[in-house]
Amino acid sequence: MAASKFPVPKVTTHVLQEMKLKGEKIAMLTGYDYSMARILDDAGIDVVLVGDSASNVMAGHRTTLPITVDEMIYHASSVMRAVQRALVVVDLPFGSYQGNSKEALHTAIRIMKESGANAVKLEGGREILESVERILTAGIPVMGHLGLTPQAINKFGTYVVRATRDEEAQKLREDAKLLDRAGCFAIVLEKIPARLATQVTGDIRIPTIGIGAGNGVDGQVLVLHDMLGITQDFSPRFLRRYHNLKEEISGSVKAYIHDVKALDFPNEREQY
Repeated sequence: MAASKFPVPKVTTHVLQEMKLKGEKIAMLTGYDYSMARILDDAGIDVVLVGDSASNVMAGHRTTLPITVDEMIYHASSVMRAVQRALVVVDLPFGSYQGNSKEALHTAIRIMKESGANAVKLEGGREILESVERILTAGIPVMGHLGLTPQAINKFGTYVVRATRDEEAQKLREDAKLLDRAGCFAIVLEKIPARLATQVTGDIRIPTIGIGAGNGVDGQVLVLHDMLGITQDFSPRFLRRYHNLKEEISGSVKAYIHDVKALDFPNEREQY
């Protein structure tokens, strides 16, 4: 039997379920390119999310809506060439699954075949349940996403905390149970009250991954560029910046410009 190409055990959806059962928290970050994804994987991240947030941090759009399926496949393929251990999940972009379960299946199959990714993620509950179920029939793992759903920004008109009222909170709990019963392997809970997120986590069998949902969930996710301080114009309460790469990169570029103009770079040791 040929040896596994993975030097360490591969994270799978089954591994995430075991982590929930053992009480081991799941660490997830976004990734969009080969170089960063390789760093994430080498550092031991459990899940890399190829998020449609690439529309914001990589392409400069104001929302996640403009990114296309082809662009998501490009980013996912770049990440897959770097990752050996982490589970790689890819967002289905806006317009590729809402209201048309056949289109949803087609999109999911394209992403899986052309990028080699491990799973896909969809935003919404009951309203996209048919798409979730159809994708699952093809054997494609699905991660759900409830609470603040950025693809629905034009419906809500704001990125404020969701499910603060009883009616919406109850719907979210019901949607989580629906996604669990349908066969999703995990659910992202974004920007909802911590108490509600803890309740949902106890309601369902599958792991919950929080972003602005408190610490009563099974794991956490952040956008890589936000937590590294590359982006500075986004500062919600839930974001912890672990570095200020914008300042460090800017300083390095300024030093390079200075050295070039002062004829200090390249010096004698840096030329042939």
